[in-house]
Amino acid sequence: MARILGYIATSLDGMIVSEHDDLEWLYKYGDMDLGEHDYGIFLKGIRTVVMGRGTYDFIAKEPSPWAYAEQRVIVVTSRPIDDPKGPLMVRDDVDALIAELRAFNDGDVWMLGGGQLQMAFMERGALDEIEIYLMPELLGGGRPLFPLTGFRGSPKLVSVKAIDKGCVRLHYRLEPKNAAEGSFVGSAEQSYS
Repeated sequence: MARILGYIATSLDGMIVSEHDDLEWLYKYGDMDLGEHDYGIFLKGIRTVVMGRGTYDFIAKEPSPWAYAEQRVIVVTSRPIDDPKGPLMVRDDVDALIAELRAFNDGDVWMLGGGQLQMAFMERGALDEIEIYLMPELLGGGRPLFPLTGFRGSPKLVSVKAIDKGCVRLHYRLEPKNAAEGSFVGSAEQSYS
């Protein structure tokens, strides 16, 4: 069964994009040394990339080549995608998608992009782990890491690590308490480095 993972960066004030809907604040950390947690290493373990329509549109407008040609890509949207940038599938039912993803046994699943879709998976007890890279930036506005939906939970802290340039990696495991309740439980931290 595939693990469903989050891997995302956020500013110190909890924003993932600026108020101008860009990532310029994050791009300046592109040369940061993440060591064993490097994006390229992470991506090698990923077989399926799942993203929402907003993330897809953001990536598709970039002039660079399609970065996920080696992965199965699923975009969650109810609108058709005309002239897709790369090979992809479209799904519009999150619950059916979760069942489909859980049936995969050929590698992990990455929830790419913003927190809205990740929150939908958390609410259903379907996000297994998340790595959050806390960047030393205060954006003063923008889009928050997770939308405020009223959902509550206590993820288990697996590890915390100071990386490079003031970045801190937080790794959490989300263990479903009761799928019907859509919540999860956690406990105290395991390791710090």
